Amino acid sequence: MRGGRRFFPLLLLALLPGLCRGREPAPGAVTCGSVLKLLNTRHSVRLHSHEVKYGSGSGQQSVTGVEVSDDANSYWRIRGKSDSSCQRGTPVKCGQAIRLTHVNTGKNLHTHHFPSPLSNNQEVSAFGDDGEGDDLDFWIVQCSGTYWEREDAVRFKHVGTDVFLSITGEQYGHPIRGQREVHGMPAANHHNYWKAMEGVFIKPSLEPAKHDEL
Repeated sequence: MRGGRRFFPLLLLALLPGLCRGREPAPGAVTCGSVLKLLNTRHSVRLHSHEVKYGSGSGQQSVTGVEVSDDANSYWRIRGKSDSSCQRGTPVKCGQAIRLTHVNTGKNLHTHHFPSPLSNNQEVSAFGDDGEGDDLDFWIVQCSGTYWEREDAVRFKHVGTDVFLSITGEQYGHPIRGQREVHGMPAANHHNYWKAMEGVFIKPSLEPAKHDEL
């Protein structure tokens, strides 16, 4: 019996690192400050924006979906509701509210109660200046685990209007011929799944950045 009593603590110690590891972000977690492209898994197009404004609705900068994978206008930066709430390298949790800032124009992914031009769903635009817009720039990451993993298909639910970032396949004509309409839909379905693709991913960390004192 004494041998059995000694064996149990040793077994617990052997298992403990594995138990603790389950609480840590996986190496593939999407992190604050990462710059990435997002693929709509149903229609195989990447979330995109550019300095082309809608000719109807809000007249703000348009957001579309493109088939090509190497377009620099498809990069988005992951940010929190405030910069302090999503420090660089911090894994994004499922259920966390984020902003998606278009890298080349500095505008945030945004939606509001305007009809989208092709499908008459809710218009999605890019809004603000130098990464600063308003409360309609916030999206909740919906995923099944603890953290948003790069390999997972996730949904983005708008905080202010409860719609999901979606594509249903409608295509624009001139001057953005062939690009797909991006819009908000009230129902969760197969049109609103997105996956992280190409990008620069900041190494995941649960520890706040440390600074040496002078």
